[in-house]
Amino acid sequence: MRKLKNSELDRLSIDDFKEAKKTPLIIVLDNIRSLNNIGSVFRTSDAFLIEKIYLCGITAQPPHKDIHKTALGSTETVDWKYAKDTMQVVDNLKAEGVKICSIEQAENATMLNDFSVEPSTKYALIFGNEVKGVAQNVVSASDAVIEIPQFGSKHSLNISVSCGVVVWDLFSKLKNSN
Repeated sequence: MRKLKNSELDRLSIDDFKEAKKTPLIIVLDNIRSLNNIGSVFRTSDAFLIEKIYLCGITAQPPHKDIHKTALGSTETVDWKYAKDTMQVVDNLKAEGVKICSIEQAENATMLNDFSVEPSTKYALIFGNEVKGVAQNVVSASDAVIEIPQFGSKHSLNISVSCGVVVWDLFSKLKNSN
């Protein structure tokens, strides 16, 4: 087995990415502190053709060298918008018929492996602050709360890891539902 060269990976150009059919997933970052986490979320979003990212509250915005360091140019491909208030984004997305899913540990949360996607449904995935998580008012307004099952001694994952796990899982489920 031989590793592929970058030239063999058939990557999309920025223009081709912009024109490509997107996965019906929107990422909402609720007050994320780490610029490296933000950049990693952009990179994951590029990999899975995510429709849009909302950067809310204290979440930093591109261009920034620490976001760029982990995003590796994906801030140029993935559509994004800044919003001061996460709840306003949630309300607007709900009005557009988007299903709101907070990624959080909460009472009656659905474990990720048990979460079923609905065909022809667009989902907004909300990831919260590294210390406080998703704001309670946002969790309360969500259509679903999804929890990543964990079996070790720690009770949380890094935001960028959580995003990768959840996006891959829902991407796979959405592809298999078509």
